[in-house]
Amino acid sequence: MNQTANPLRKYFRQPVIFLRLPSGGKFYPPGTIQMPENGELPIYPMTAVDEIATRTPDALFNGSTIMEIIRSCVPNILDPWAVHSGDLNALLAAVRLASYGSEMEISTSCPKCNHVHQISIDLRIVLDQQQMPNYDVPLVAGDLTIHCSPMTYRQINEVGKVQYEDQKIINMINQVDLSEEEKMAKLGEAFKRITALTIRSIANSIGAIRTVDAMVTDQDQIHEFLVNSPKIVFDSIKDHIVKLRTASEIKPIKMTCEECSHEYEQTFTLDVTNFFVTAS
Repeated sequence: MNQTANPLRKYFRQPVIFLRLPSGGKFYPPGTIQMPENGELPIYPMTAVDEIATRTPDALFNGSTIMEIIRSCVPNILDPWAVHSGDLNALLAAVRLASYGSEMEISTSCPKCNHVHQISIDLRIVLDQQQMPNYDVPLVAGDLTIHCSPMTYRQINEVGKVQYEDQKIINMINQVDLSEEEKMAKLGEAFKRITALTIRSIANSIGAIRTVDAMVTDQDQIHEFLVNSPKIVFDSIKDHIVKLRTASEIKPIKMTCEECSHEYEQTFTLDVTNFFVTAS
């Protein structure tokens, strides 16, 4: 069917907002993003088909739902798996805002009196607060100059899947009939995988390491270096990367309990556990 002849075409969904990425499009390989001249990406609301896709548990778990939502609602991003950590929260907030409006309700529990109540988050404020960490300043460790880069959504998703599986194993160990020796063995295996995952995650956050006589960009070589580096060097690299990642996270929300007036901070994330719940 020739869609251009469809008399209903003018009623198709249109962009609701236009988003300037915190990164400005930096760190995207060629062919993964089509940046408009004004630097603002059109954001479309989700379709009914998108909504149905969000109800598939396996798709939510393996990351394909987020990927397809970005592909559908932000068509200028040609490869959603290439979206990196510096832009991910802004894109998710923009898509949800375009689909459901600026207000998003979440539950919060007071850490002092345990009172649970609903609060409304203004996603426009969340978007305004999103900033890209400064990856231009490298970390210098002795003769090494470490140039960091944000992880892609593909890398973030792979880390999340492994963490989820290992957490399930850790939670299950105390619920099954195992000897203490078997429990310790399974815990040891899980913690080894978590350690290996941490190192791989740090390696994925390093774009290059300059030595006095070479520039190393090979991920396997960088990973091998991290496995064999002195603890003081490894910790300085890890702390630097954690600081960069924290800078791109959504800031905690300052709260005052409506029951006991206790002031506290509520963490807020946009992920598969809350993103696809339609605003009331």
